[in-house]
Amino acid sequence: MPPAEREELVSITRSRSMPQALATRARIVLLAANGSSNTAIAERLGLSNPTVGIWRKRYRTQRLQGLYDEPRPGGPRSVSDEQVASLIRKTLKTKPKAATHWTHRSIAAETKLSKSMVQRVWKAFGLQPHRQKRFKISTDPFFVEKVRDIVGLYLNPPDHAIALCVDEKSQIQALDRTQPLLPLGLGYFEGVTHDYVRHGTATLFAALDVASGHVLTQTKRRHRHQEFLQFLRHIEASVPKKLDVHFIVDNYATHKHATARRWLAARPRFHVHYTPTYSSWLNQVEIWFNIITQRAIRRGTFRSVRDLVEKIDRFVRHYNRSCRPFVWTATPDSILEKLKRLCKAVAGTGH
Repeated sequence: MPPAEREELVSITRSRSMPQALATRARIVLLAANGSSNTAIAERLGLSNPTVGIWRKRYRTQRLQGLYDEPRPGGPRSVSDEQVASLIRKTLKTKPKAATHWTHRSIAAETKLSKSMVQRVWKAFGLQPHRQKRFKISTDPFFVEKVRDIVGLYLNPPDHAIALCVDEKSQIQALDRTQPLLPLGLGYFEGVTHDYVRHGTATLFAALDVASGHVLTQTKRRHRHQEFLQFLRHIEASVPKKLDVHFIVDNYATHKHATARRWLAARPRFHVHYTPTYSSWLNQVEIWFNIITQRAIRRGTFRSVRDLVEKIDRFVRHYNRSCRPFVWTATPDSILEKLKRLCKAVAGTGH
């Protein structure tokens, strides 16, 4: 036995990822190479003499390759390539008469294929007719310029300045369940009643520091320009006066109110960068709003608006203790290229 083959056989017997049957065959060959008889090997490994003889012979004639299982022929294919192609075309190009999309059962009945076959084909080709992905193409005439401006702040922030993504999450409901929660347990989920008592709403104003990930917040009862102006004053008091402040905000009417514009114009160190229309995804604070919604609001139970505000503040304090900035990797060119592909896809629909 060549030393290289012995080393590989020993490696197979020690591997935790190799099939156990293959490891047993490797042990048969190693024991045989050490001079053990078929009977001794069979007794040691709990096998029959013919089994030991088969694998010793396979190794002599085919070497290491002989220890692996040979491909086993399966049954003939019951579905032709033409049927698979027809199923894919039907899924992509047509819709059922009385529904918005195909299901496994409905298209199986239409094509005379089994439901399991439809499932396998859809999975293989990544087809999911039951799902939708929402989009909205910006109509902003200065879309390109605004994208380059805002992404430039993310990828190459200015010196002696701070970039803040600012927005408000309005109409956060203080919902209380009509009956106590059933706690999470082994084998069952947390139980919550389907109905609730609505105690009121609150608006969360937030400013996310792009460089550090730290979030500055205020909670208000309403979200008018007066409340937005109060939050701007809060930011002004919190940011060191030696730093310029770059605001990234959307086109909500509150942010463009004349009073807010006059207040910002009177402070030269404040610079406003508006996102393009229908492009709130460019504002990183939207990512943080999703985090607080999932972790602290959506499944929360609040006995009053005050209770809601206290729990929001608690989450913010805990988040800021270990916050990290979001890693923005999309360049302006990659964003515009993606938009180009989307526009071509929309143009190709004929709408």
